[in-house]
Amino acid sequence: MSRAILTLNSGSSSLKLGLFTEDLQTLAIGHVDRIGRREAAMKIADAEGRALPVPEHAPNDFATNAQALKTALEVFEADFPGLEVIAVGHRIVHGGIEHAAPELVNEALMKDLARLAPFAPLHQPHNLAGVRAAIEAFPGTPQIVCYDTAFHRGHPFVADTYALPRAYYEEGVRRYGFHGLSYDYIHGELARTEPELHAGRVVVAHLGSGASMCALMDGKSVASTLGFSALDGLPMGTRSGELDPGVVLYLMDQKGMGAQEISDLLYKQSGLLGMSGVSNDMRTLEGSDDPHAKEAIDYFCFRIKRELGAMAAALGGLDGVVFCGGIGENSSGTRARVCAGMEWLGIEIDPEANAAHARTISTGKVRVMVIPTNEEIVIARAATAVLAQ
Repeated sequence: MSRAILTLNSGSSSLKLGLFTEDLQTLAIGHVDRIGRREAAMKIADAEGRALPVPEHAPNDFATNAQALKTALEVFEADFPGLEVIAVGHRIVHGGIEHAAPELVNEALMKDLARLAPFAPLHQPHNLAGVRAAIEAFPGTPQIVCYDTAFHRGHPFVADTYALPRAYYEEGVRRYGFHGLSYDYIHGELARTEPELHAGRVVVAHLGSGASMCALMDGKSVASTLGFSALDGLPMGTRSGELDPGVVLYLMDQKGMGAQEISDLLYKQSGLLGMSGVSNDMRTLEGSDDPHAKEAIDYFCFRIKRELGAMAAALGGLDGVVFCGGIGENSSGTRARVCAGMEWLGIEIDPEANAAHARTISTGKVRVMVIPTNEEIVIARAATAVLAQ
């Protein structure tokens, strides 16, 4: 019988899974996209990247994350007979003020995390639904949650607050930052492979459907482009990024829009999709002849460059830049646009190395790297650590 740790990253329309041995060797990685839509698709591969067959009876459209999880478990059981899941680790987007370390799930914790749903309305409910589905699938098995906000909890006050009356800060209206599991992985990889750079001043750009940047000083987060919610900072696939609050007031007062309409606009209809009118997918935009697609890309890269300067200011200088995430790892065009004209900051890249997605693509004094992130292994490590307590 094989003992394993299962990791789940349950989103609004996707489910990422990882299966690891007790000593954290990868057994399989899975991903289900577009859950709830007719074109939903599941991909599961073993540690060598070989695709594992999905059961023939699997539906063409996965109506819920729970249904997707059920089918994925069938795949794992077929390829790893006698599999015993000894723990399930979960990504939770928001831990609020009080939750800054991985912890075992109990009903009181679930209720506490549910109260944070207004802080992350498109993520938290789905994260918690994934926990519920795993509890049902593995009754009695330890469930461990890891928080995307935890990595940023040590921010200095100036990077953690808004210029609102202090009472709002005390009740939790503050800058949390997100994508912490991804940044945790990159910080660990730099510590392992680039200790001198890790000890310096590094900006990590996690660029994907969700996008943000984090300033690391000696491996610790000191500033993030994301704030109170997952709407701040950079434009994203369908999210607006930074927005003048006056725009929201205008939408309410002059357009008569309610909270739900504004939420849908900012979370689901904006970003690359809204600006281009073409797609939220960078690959589609880069292949499009539509001038609005080019403008959306230009704005996306301009904002990354602008925030890169801001992060360097927060650090008091810059020793390295790391690109990660789906766009950061795979779009050489985005990396080239972001780095162009940044020689004043010490950033210069080799076009050939960039086109080849080399690990190091820089020629200037600032080290520029491309490091694929791995949130699943961070969750698995956390689950193992909690089990050992």
